[in-house]
Amino acid sequence: MPRLALYAVAVCVLAVAAAVISFVRGSWPLGVVWVLMIGLSSNMAWYYLRRRRATGTAA
Repeated sequence: MPRLALYAVAVCVLAVAAAVISFVRGSWPLGVVWVLMIGLSSNMAWYYLRRRRATGTAA
């Protein structure tokens, strides 16, 4: 897995935790921001994984 994809997955996991904490504490606007961050980071992870498959490079 490419390094940037790993970073994006790590950000996605941390953003999920932050969103859950924000929603539990009642901070809905901040939770929505974290959900948007989840979408962005997951799309970045998919992009880097697909780009690696398309170029055919091995780690």
